[in-house]
Amino acid sequence: MITRWLVLWLGLSQLICWGISYYLIGGFGDLIAADLGWSRTLVFGGFSAALVVMGLTSQWTGRAIDRHGGRIVMVAGSCLLALGCVGLSLAHHVLTYYAAWAVLGLAMRATLYEAAFASLARIAGPQARRPISQITLLGGLASTTFWPIGNALASLFGWRGAVLAYAGFALATIPLHLAIPNARHDAVKPVVSSLPKPAAKPVGAGRFLAALLYAGTAALANLLNSGMSAHMIPILAGLGLATSAAVWIATLRGIGQSAARLCEILFGKRLDPFDLNLGACLALPVSFVAGLWSGNSIAAAIVFALVYGAGNGLLTITRGTLPLVLFEPREYGTIVGRLLAPSFLFSAAAPLAYASLIESFGEQAALELSLALALGVFGCALVLRLRFAPRRG
Repeated sequence: MITRWLVLWLGLSQLICWGISYYLIGGFGDLIAADLGWSRTLVFGGFSAALVVMGLTSQWTGRAIDRHGGRIVMVAGSCLLALGCVGLSLAHHVLTYYAAWAVLGLAMRATLYEAAFASLARIAGPQARRPISQITLLGGLASTTFWPIGNALASLFGWRGAVLAYAGFALATIPLHLAIPNARHDAVKPVVSSLPKPAAKPVGAGRFLAALLYAGTAALANLLNSGMSAHMIPILAGLGLATSAAVWIATLRGIGQSAARLCEILFGKRLDPFDLNLGACLALPVSFVAGLWSGNSIAAAIVFALVYGAGNGLLTITRGTLPLVLFEPREYGTIVGRLLAPSFLFSAAAPLAYASLIESFGEQAALELSLALALGVFGCALVLRLRFAPRRG
């Protein structure tokens, strides 16, 4: 059974784990480059290396959760997060710096949403949709919470001291992950669901198309998420906003994520996952159109951050819930791990690609590329909705 306490513990763990890993480079990247005298490309390349490791270990981690449960995998991930943060705080050479990021990459795959979603799906099967939505509520505030915390710690102890403190946060998630039960949904009696479902799971060519569209949506969305996580603040500042304004506007992304997720939890119980996915994907190109005007208007910049955050926040939910209606829940971890592997590899290239694009052509070009990618995400979601959503009436 998935209890309210388990949802709370996993939500809190997602807040911490995202804040101290995925969003670490956005808070400390420039400080690290200045301290070590390295180029931004070299520094942000460490984060890219971590995302490559996530991609290479994705299927293996998903299979491990299917077989052994989320408790052992996510507890191990907490330990690896602490080890990676300690290694990063002690790094003075490129080799040790990248080795620390490699450890953090494996840790992220074992602790972030995909691991938590697979753990919940193993416990509750198709009934995991609501808990999946609920744990993302706190996770969506990770950047909003940990960018200011990291900045305060770095001002007191330097970036090395701040990252070392992050290791302590990682260890604090161990008890939260120990709360995950080892139950399987196979042993749970079927529960009548009010959610609309397809008449049958896709098979044959239909299953392949569903997998391709799901993987394509995730890959393009993760590429955008990775690029924006690393460069949203520099992009806003480069368009003409003051650095202080760029920082606080960028943190609105987290507010948008959690606000959209809260609305989904409160009002989206009967909303079809395909419809929710399509709406979330539509928000992405709308946000980047607003982003193109951010240099001339604070209001446009605010709309950009909030709407992008809302779309990205809802996509996180649908990335977890769509496989419950497209594929067999008992194979959730293995299937999703395989399909998300390319998205991690795509996202690994984003920090470096965006840095190179901004350096060569400017921030406006980065937003124009983002708009094109967002339209690609919407296209995949539209075909997925038209082809596989349940017929009504």
